[in-house]
Amino acid sequence: MTQDELKKAVAKKAIDYVIEGEIVGVGTGSTANFFIDYLAEIKGRIEGTVASSEASKERLQSHSIPVYDLNVVDRVPVYVDGADEADPNLCLIKGGGGALTREKIIADVAEKFICIADASKNVKVLGQFPLPVEVVPMARSHVARELVKLGGDPVYRDGFVTDNGNIILDVHNMQIAKPVELEEKINNIVGVVTNGLFARRSADVLLLGGENGVETITL
Repeated sequence: MTQDELKKAVAKKAIDYVIEGEIVGVGTGSTANFFIDYLAEIKGRIEGTVASSEASKERLQSHSIPVYDLNVVDRVPVYVDGADEADPNLCLIKGGGGALTREKIIADVAEKFICIADASKNVKVLGQFPLPVEVVPMARSHVARELVKLGGDPVYRDGFVTDNGNIILDVHNMQIAKPVELEEKINNIVGVVTNGLFARRSADVLLLGGENGVETITL
């Protein structure tokens, strides 16, 4: 199976977690896009969605799926999103698409976080994928220096601006053995909006697409 076929398989499986008559949190990226396309097939059975990026909002609206501001919904029973890496404890690296802050907000609000990914994203230790950090622009150099102190090699994502008007530093060459601890340390750097470690709020379910089908992983 191709990588896209694996992504489609997990995206379709995630539809099983959608609760009728409720709001669905929707992530960002190629795997989330497949989920949006499958969600369109049952759009009459949900109240609507909240989106983690302008790109996802536009794709949802192109399917005539209602998109609400998170501030006006009472609850988000389920949030479905992809990941750049996932470890055995369902801690994740996210933000390759630059939507990490809004993704983290919706994940924190959601009662259940369903992560959908192909098997290549499954790792023993996080860090081979560069860790995205969203930064207020004027703090870029300061934050970069602090990230070096933590053992990383930050690289400015040239020409990219987040939906929140900030910039991204991608931190290379980190072996993240203690993701919860590192997530907190980076978030405590003045000028950091948030980072792409989803460890304090990890996934509840990981749907992993492989050659033998979709594996469901929970703790």
